[in-house]
Amino acid sequence: MALRLWASSTANALRISVASTAHHSPSCSLSRCFSTVVEGLKYASSHEWVKHEGPVATIGITDHAQDHLGEVVFVDLPEPAGSVSQGKSFGAVESVKATSDINSPISGEIVEVNTKLSETPGLINKSPYEEGWMIKVKPSNPSELESLLGPKEYTKFCEEEESH
Repeated sequence: MALRLWASSTANALRISVASTAHHSPSCSLSRCFSTVVEGLKYASSHEWVKHEGPVATIGITDHAQDHLGEVVFVDLPEPAGSVSQGKSFGAVESVKATSDINSPISGEIVEVNTKLSETPGLINKSPYEEGWMIKVKPSNPSELESLLGPKEYTKFCEEEESH
């Protein structure tokens, strides 16, 4: 199930911009800043990101997703040593607005879970690309990364999604 996003009526006036700094600091367009898209990551249309480094890929939800969800109050994540499949749910995020499934952008074996999120789920809101990561996997099919969106394509996807 795709990650369901809840937007306010003003969302159509908002734009996404691309951050290209090493520290992932927000880079805002002049219209209004609400989400950051980070260079060097791949993105799923269901609003998850993946960072592939060596034999491990880190996965989380995008700034766009956390912004639409609102304050995250609970995160349900799988146990390490399990597996995930591309496009399939591996957990859920509960916010003050809704509960949404989290889909894996790639397939693989779970090698680590961010246990900090069980105590401090708000890390997803505060730092979705760094402290708010969810799982780390050993990809079973690295070519799946090629099917994901780059930063520019994801930004365009979100802009088109907001305009509908």
